[in-house]
Amino acid sequence: METNRPITVGRIDYANVWPIFHYAEEQLPTDRFRIEKRVPAALNRALKQGEIDITSMSSFAYAEHADRYLLLPDLSVSAKGRVNSILLFLKKPLEDVLTGRIAMTATSATSVNLLKILMKLYYRAEPSYVTMEPSLDDMLAEADAALLIGDTAIHASWANKQKDRGLTVIDLGALWNSWTGYGMTFALVAVRKEVAERDPGAVADVLRALTASKERSLRDLKPLVNKACAQLGGEPSYWNRYFQELHYNFRSDEQAGLSLYFDYAHQLGLLPHEVRMRFFEDHAALKVKNE
Repeated sequence: METNRPITVGRIDYANVWPIFHYAEEQLPTDRFRIEKRVPAALNRALKQGEIDITSMSSFAYAEHADRYLLLPDLSVSAKGRVNSILLFLKKPLEDVLTGRIAMTATSATSVNLLKILMKLYYRAEPSYVTMEPSLDDMLAEADAALLIGDTAIHASWANKQKDRGLTVIDLGALWNSWTGYGMTFALVAVRKEVAERDPGAVADVLRALTASKERSLRDLKPLVNKACAQLGGEPSYWNRYFQELHYNFRSDEQAGLSLYFDYAHQLGLLPHEVRMRFFEDHAALKVKNE
């Protein structure tokens, strides 16, 4: 592996992660760092293959290879209740969907497996699943319901209301919270262990930049709201609520909710092993862990 190339930082290309990254790039000089924007599934693969060093990634993909990664502390995309962009669209009554067919997005493992957990353990149902590209019309042509995430889900929810399509919409974040009492963490920020050990200073710089961006963004949402209206459409009131209902810390409450999700995934055989979350802290802590 090259050791003189820039540290490559992956950024999920959805609005829900904007607060963590919006101001970060200006603090990361381009001669040392490179930002790459991709959908979650592509970033998950890139980190696993060593093409990216640090990335925002789906929580489930982190869990699959948690022994290879360290989490950057107190950074996540979480929701205590509704998330507004992890949505199941039903064209048939729920009782028919529970024994029918659900089309799932190909872009994120966390949401797909959250749906499977809710179907199996909450609804006690076993529908069949098909994975498709994220197009609501195409998905509903093939299935009784469709799971969409991110900006695609937001646009589909707007279209459902504007066109009065009559689809029932279930917010998986809200459903998880009403069932478990916990919030749900959909994305984390992780670094490959060998990168953290080789260049902890660079990782610390990324952590500082992302944390500062998160804090600055949440102090004043107006720049993000304006950007969202310009790039994605919608009203300022929608985007203000959207960013306020998401949470970007990863503290004891968020960790407890995600641990429960990992436990359920392991129970159902979706994860082959239990997950112990480990965090990047500083060079001295890393040395102690590795001795």
